[in-house]
Amino acid sequence: MRRTGPLFLFLVMLAALMTTLTASPAQAQSAVTGVPLSVCVARVSAGDTAAAMLASPGRFDCTTPQTSFHNGDYWVLSQPLGTIADAGDRERVRIASLWQDRVTLYALYPDGKVRGWAYDGAGISRHLQLGAMIQWRLDPKLGAPVRFLWRVDGSANLRGILVAPRLATAREAARANIVMAAMYSGFMGLCFALLIYNLAMWGALRHRFQLAYCAMVLSLGLYAFTSSGGLAWANPAMLNNDRLRFNYIFLATGAATALMFARAFFPPSVTSGWVSRAANWLTALALTAMVAFALLAPWQIGLLDAFYSISFAVLIVAIVPIILRARTERSPHLWLFAVAWAAPIVFAALRLLANLAVVRWSFWLDNSTILSMAFEAIVSTLAIAYRIRLLSNERDEAIEREIIAARLADTDPLTGLLNRRAFLRQAIGREGEQVLILTDLDHFKHVNETLGHDGGDEVLRLFARVLRLAAPGALITRMGGEEFAILSPADRAIAPEAVLERLRAARMPFDIHVTTSIGACTGPLASEADWKAMYRRADRALFDAKQAGRDRARIAPLAA
Repeated sequence: MRRTGPLFLFLVMLAALMTTLTASPAQAQSAVTGVPLSVCVARVSAGDTAAAMLASPGRFDCTTPQTSFHNGDYWVLSQPLGTIADAGDRERVRIASLWQDRVTLYALYPDGKVRGWAYDGAGISRHLQLGAMIQWRLDPKLGAPVRFLWRVDGSANLRGILVAPRLATAREAARANIVMAAMYSGFMGLCFALLIYNLAMWGALRHRFQLAYCAMVLSLGLYAFTSSGGLAWANPAMLNNDRLRFNYIFLATGAATALMFARAFFPPSVTSGWVSRAANWLTALALTAMVAFALLAPWQIGLLDAFYSISFAVLIVAIVPIILRARTERSPHLWLFAVAWAAPIVFAALRLLANLAVVRWSFWLDNSTILSMAFEAIVSTLAIAYRIRLLSNERDEAIEREIIAARLADTDPLTGLLNRRAFLRQAIGREGEQVLILTDLDHFKHVNETLGHDGGDEVLRLFARVLRLAAPGALITRMGGEEFAILSPADRAIAPEAVLERLRAARMPFDIHVTTSIGACTGPLASEADWKAMYRRADRALFDAKQAGRDRARIAPLAA
């Protein structure tokens, strides 16, 4: 179970999300506010007028799905509004924003008069509501209309000719804007917070996957800004079709950077080889589809959109081989990553099916990318935090190993004191007068012969402890054999007699009596030449102490 757990959890998430979406399409549709209108479609012919079309409902096809028609110009007729009890109180007409050059709404009133409101590309932008819904405001002075007719010019018919027509009250329309503002601003605020946080973390840690994650979050934030209709509010003069171009651009960029993040998140062993090559080709495919649509639409817009949709979906599904490779490599943070990407993958598959007219359009499905990527961004942040924790632990362990290795390189393995090389590195170059003490155990050969080499080693360890206690804060080293050195500043000099007294009081193995002879000198230690001079003087003093009978100290006279 431990090996299959992340993959099993990933598949459960996919199944749960698929079940939720396919089981409740009505709840998804209810996000588009107001009373739904049923519509019928007829192609525009030469000489058609709004009045003539309203008078000829038999020309309209009410059974064929809209996506079965080709692109072009169409009339769209609603059912009689008398079936809606409170139609007179509903003065907002709303439809979903699609790729269209011009949309004109005609209202038929009881007296037979027809009133029209035409929106071209810029007009659509000026009347776009949050959630990318086009809205007309009816004049209540004219009374309640009995039927609606739309003329749609330049319909690409990618998702339909006229989608989600609704008749709403002013309060319902205002509430829809508030709900959409909360949803989109929440998502964009989340993107902004994650962007700032991860940029700050990248400045400190410099992990490559953090930059990829920031690029993904930025792309998704811009996608939310364009898909929400916020871009049209910021620039009402922009053509609505151009807003949709930006929609395609930022969605493809978000998917490409998401794959980059997935590749960078795992160690190279997970994403190397054919996985890396496939990811490169798929990223190039998605970006090519995006550029082709942005530059060439509306030329062959149906083929361009299908190419874009398939490349986008394949790009998201390309995460699956990375998850499978991570499972094989037993990546410790696989399960968080699998949970994060379950929602985007299933929603990408459903959007592809909707684009290909396999499943019905719904508002929430159309906005599923924002919701699923919000979920992905949050869980991926947890995965990033977990990955950073693992990397930090690895770094701390490496630093600890490096410190231990450095200590071992600088330490005498028997006594734990500094070795000669480390002692000289820290001693030479000190400022001010220094006191150097050389101490050599007396008759140590006899100690080895009496106690054996193991006993002799124990005596050396005990003597090193005596020196630490006698000279706290000083540099202490084992120069070699039974010779040791102590270095301290002249204003905090160690008294040689204190070393002798501590050694005399120390208890040795088998209560053997151990003494030492000491030679000391004072002088500068700014260079290697100073060290050699001081060592010669201290060594001469040590020789004098030996000659004088051992177990005593001699101090060399000050140098001229």
